[in-house]
Amino acid sequence: MKAFVVERYGDADTVRASDVPDPKAGAHDVLVRIHAASVNPVDLKIRDGDLKAILPLRAPFVLGNDLAGTVVAVGARVTRFAVGDEVYAHPDQNQMGTFAEFIAIHQDDVATKPATLTMAEAASIPLVGLTAWQALVERADLRPGQKVLIHAGAGGVGTIAIQLAKHLGASVATTASATKTDLVKSLGADVVIDYQKQAFETILHDYDVVLDTVGGETLDKSLRVLKPGGTVISITGPPDPAFAREIGANPVIRLAIAALSFRIRRRVRRRQVTYSYLFMKASGDQLRELAALIDAGIIRPVVDSVFDFDQTREALAHLEQGRTKAGKVVVRMK
Repeated sequence: MKAFVVERYGDADTVRASDVPDPKAGAHDVLVRIHAASVNPVDLKIRDGDLKAILPLRAPFVLGNDLAGTVVAVGARVTRFAVGDEVYAHPDQNQMGTFAEFIAIHQDDVATKPATLTMAEAASIPLVGLTAWQALVERADLRPGQKVLIHAGAGGVGTIAIQLAKHLGASVATTASATKTDLVKSLGADVVIDYQKQAFETILHDYDVVLDTVGGETLDKSLRVLKPGGTVISITGPPDPAFAREIGANPVIRLAIAALSFRIRRRVRRRQVTYSYLFMKASGDQLRELAALIDAGIIRPVVDSVFDFDQTREALAHLEQGRTKAGKVVVRMK
């Protein structure tokens, strides 16, 4: 089959179109013909080798973390799906590789595609949808009446997180450029901070939750908007010891992770708030929850642009060069 492969860790030149063996479905796997996949910042980090310590992959490997497609075969112990089912998924890290014509993926990581979406729209959802769900529902346990700040509201995670937070009954603030104000308000944002002209940390106060998708100084400043007992959940900040335990890291990696997050953990203790690093996990059950919200009209995808499969390198460059206006970049099979 045709696939886009990382030949070695490095830059854009290390990703090549290649012929690779067709995947084989294990007993619990479904074999999916991929109709569309989407591009995520984590794909760039994986390609560059930035996540080798926590996500070791031996090159060459197929890149890609989101898909929508049709089941073409099922393993002997698959009970949830049949040939012909339209599905969408984020594969577990051990089965990653959606920039390809086919993929074998465990049935627990797969869900029926939202009926109201095209394949391209559905492919834009899994990684960002699961991230928003695991941050706001699992980690934050966001409740009606609480206040949440979602950074980069026009981004892939932000567009879904705003809608989910409003559905959960929260008051939502977000950061975005002035040109994105109308979009993020249409998604449900109550307060929009123009990060190019306004300092959010001087305007927002007494927030229960911050979802940080930016990191760096933005993460540091986010602590100032939280009320005592509040929490900041980051998908870009330093991993913390809880994450090291979660992935079963060896003692050396645990020490390194503890050192990386020492500064932010010291700061949150002083401010009487908490910090949590989120590395999203695959979950078919959560994708089913999201599909129900999508088909009910509560959440809608935001797609920036769609590239043909043979333009996968261009799709990655579009994201890497900051040309995305809002939402997700999608790759579609012909």
